Amino acid sequence: MTTTTEILRAERLSELDKALPAGADGLTTAEFLATKPRLSSFSTPVMTLDNSAIDHNLAAMASWCTAHGVELAPHGKTTMSPTLWERQLHSGATAITLATFSQVRVAVRFGIDKIHLANALVDPAALRWLGQKITEHPDLEVLTWADSTDTVDAMVAALAHTPMARPIPVLVELGAPGGRTGARSISEAMTVAARIAASEKLRLTGVSGYEGALAHDATGQSLSRVRTYLEQLAELHHRIRSEDLYPTDGDVVVTAGGSAYFDVVADVLAPLSDQRTRVVIRAGAYLIHDDGFYTGITPFGRDESGQQTGGLRSAMHTWARVVSRPEPGLALLDAGKRDVPYDEGLPTPQRAAAQLGSPARPLADAQITAVNDQHAFMTIPPDSDLRVGDVVRLGLSHPCTAFDKWRAIPLVDGDGDDPLVVDVIRTYF
Repeated sequence: MTTTTEILRAERLSELDKALPAGADGLTTAEFLATKPRLSSFSTPVMTLDNSAIDHNLAAMASWCTAHGVELAPHGKTTMSPTLWERQLHSGATAITLATFSQVRVAVRFGIDKIHLANALVDPAALRWLGQKITEHPDLEVLTWADSTDTVDAMVAALAHTPMARPIPVLVELGAPGGRTGARSISEAMTVAARIAASEKLRLTGVSGYEGALAHDATGQSLSRVRTYLEQLAELHHRIRSEDLYPTDGDVVVTAGGSAYFDVVADVLAPLSDQRTRVVIRAGAYLIHDDGFYTGITPFGRDESGQQTGGLRSAMHTWARVVSRPEPGLALLDAGKRDVPYDEGLPTPQRAAAQLGSPARPLADAQITAVNDQHAFMTIPPDSDLRVGDVVRLGLSHPCTAFDKWRAIPLVDGDGDDPLVVDVIRTYF
């Protein structure tokens, strides 16, 4: 069987792949890597990934999940990279979580057979495709969500004339007032559960939710709000079980946990684990981490008092070049909204060098204040020695909106100024 790595190493590179050097044009990825390219081979702007940081984060999360008695189905939309999904699965993840039908199709294309679709699937064509695929592939399992009887009825209607080898597993999604999707009360959720249980096309497989929409920081008030919600999710699971709505055989899944509060999820939900019940967190940002939003909120970095303690490493950076010094305290870089995330904080200038691969020096008292489509505004001390043509390494915030700007990302290995590129990470957004 052809592996994900073999498929992607056989793809040809071209000038359509932003930031790749001209010497890569026409080569397969494997042929390009055989030339032993280094960071200095590339042009700016370019986003890079740190292989050792990814390895560190994989090991840290696997150890944390084992210690806390939960499974991990990381959210694949963070990277949309089959190569990185494969590394997560090899490190102990039991499934890959996705958000849309098109993302599920990418995963199935690359042989991922345990998928958690953290969303409702009501598109008739998508449901018929899924019914056909689970019939063709006995090992394929795609869990979906439902938060209303309308959702259930739409699924059943779309599948009415679709031959299926087995029912589609569905989790009842519990929400909260002011949150995102999800039934707004346990009573409503119980009605949804009963409707799923009565269907021959669907299988009631557990309960699900997303606590991240209820808070945006790690204050005591926010953590309390998240805990209360998770306790309600646990109560929903107990109610469904007490009313014998779950099938008599097969696993039951209880899942929550984005990348910000999975410690609270484990604390509240892990006690539900038993011979049939699997508690699954879906954190995805841990793999890449960042130098911004997640650094300030990740449970890996909180001790019991809520203070940061470290634990994960940022694996992503963007190198941008100074293209203008129009005023003494201002530099314009050649990276903007098309190249760097900006929705959860602007990039942070970290280092400067004369060229990519040249010795880098710390960049003090510099700040990105705004980004246009293709430019970043960086304030610097008026007497800064930064020159037009210098390159700046930027720390980034929020990997979910960093990867979608690049379809080919060099993976570098080594701590030197000019590290070796050991892979080109493909994304499929």
